[in-house]
Amino acid sequence: MNNNNASLTRRPLSAALALAFAASGATIATSAHAQSSVTLYGIVDAGLAYVHNAQGANGLNQSTLAKLSSGNLSGSRWGLRGTEDLGNGLAAIFQLENGFNVGTGALGQGSREFGRKAIVGLASTTWGTLTLGRQYDPLVDLVQPLTADGPFGGVFGTPGDLDNYDNSLRVSNSVKYASPLVAGLQFEALYGFGGVAGATGSGQTYSFGAAYTNGPLSLAAGYFFANGGSTLTSGVRTWTSSSDSLFNTVINQGFASASSIQIVRAGGSYAVGALSFGLAYSNTQYANDAYSTFHQTAKFNSGSAFLNYQITPALRAGAGYNYTSLTGPSSAHYNQVNLGSGYSLSKRTDLYALAGYQKASGRTLDAKGSSVVAQASIGDFGVSSGADNQALVVVGIRHKF
Repeated sequence: MNNNNASLTRRPLSAALALAFAASGATIATSAHAQSSVTLYGIVDAGLAYVHNAQGANGLNQSTLAKLSSGNLSGSRWGLRGTEDLGNGLAAIFQLENGFNVGTGALGQGSREFGRKAIVGLASTTWGTLTLGRQYDPLVDLVQPLTADGPFGGVFGTPGDLDNYDNSLRVSNSVKYASPLVAGLQFEALYGFGGVAGATGSGQTYSFGAAYTNGPLSLAAGYFFANGGSTLTSGVRTWTSSSDSLFNTVINQGFASASSIQIVRAGGSYAVGALSFGLAYSNTQYANDAYSTFHQTAKFNSGSAFLNYQITPALRAGAGYNYTSLTGPSSAHYNQVNLGSGYSLSKRTDLYALAGYQKASGRTLDAKGSSVVAQASIGDFGVSSGADNQALVVVGIRHKF
């Protein structure tokens, strides 16, 4: 022992300094590594779906549809998110998230590489978070978690997802601020740049919202506005906005030439032990102008309610109801009921079953602006019925990593 110590003592000064610097460098590298992180994550969700009354290939017949369906509870995705600690409670953050179809492997969100989300920004424990890129609006962040969309997905959504209940819409080229949570209160604001020289308002999007939580009670409300841009095809507007289009089904495709989308949403939920229930309301308006195929603002009012019960730690069940009415250039009504259940095999894997039925009545507009009998299309499932009613059942598996 003594001989070894003596040997170390006699080591040349330069060698001792080299060892000291090496140890210091290792410490700095370890510290830097500990303060920064990048995480790979994702969800793979697929099921077998049966739909009664799915519009046939000729656009007229009502047929039975059996299909493999991707993203029933959660949109299938993979992503990267990371953070770097900058000190004093400040961090640099980023997130890149890709959406895809499990059945075909195709890209989602208009075949974008990172169509679900692509952001970079700064997060402060004191001042909140500022992000730039393609991202969700405040209504999705704050109001949506208080609906049945969280546990049971878009089958429970508003008919045709006409009010962005299930995230059909993201905002590109946007800047968003989210406040820190203070005494249960949080607010957000977003602005999406239209990017048209000399016409600031063309294609712009803006949105804001607030949420409050106090024990078992949660409340949230917000406002969203998107301008449809100034691109015309044969004298009719083609939606070109910083926000995506919502005109994806027979529920609202007759208003795809709208000059703007305006959405007001509010929701609340309350939990009592294993039981939770909630109410939500939205007013969605598609405005018209000289370049629209319809001649009066289309107004959709939608109210929904849900009840969920955690039967065991692994088993949950829920039921929901939605009523939607259209007024303005036409008059239509949609009644929808849903059931859902899920069983957790582990913290990362669960099995689920979903069912829905919708009844439509009245008249609406088709893609050409002509008056037609209203057709059913359940939630955000996206299948046209060709009839005034539709039923579906989905069973599937979801894995998170």
